[in-house]
Amino acid sequence: MDNMDKNSSKYFKAKERVEHIKKFYTSLIMYFIFIGFLAALNYYTNEWSYMWFLWAAFGWGIGLIFQAGKAFNWNPILGKDWEDRKMKEFMEEEENKSRWE
Repeated sequence: MDNMDKNSSKYFKAKERVEHIKKFYTSLIMYFIFIGFLAALNYYTNEWSYMWFLWAAFGWGIGLIFQAGKAFNWNPILGKDWEDRKMKEFMEEEENKSRWE
């Protein structure tokens, strides 16, 4: 039974990760479509005398970077498995605490 729980847990983690990646790629496609539209509108209105569409591209791009980090488990500050290690550490602390109480 324990092995079955581990397999289902792995399945749901994998499924969740695939969903994050799918959302990222959808957002990336929408980014290029919308920023392309804004660039065309910018060129049509003032022929690049002031490229205001870059502000939207920069702001949305920062959001995409964070979304990519979440989708591909990339976190240069805290490391790849930091969250899992911390959760194990806290669970062990609670287990040790309950033994002595």
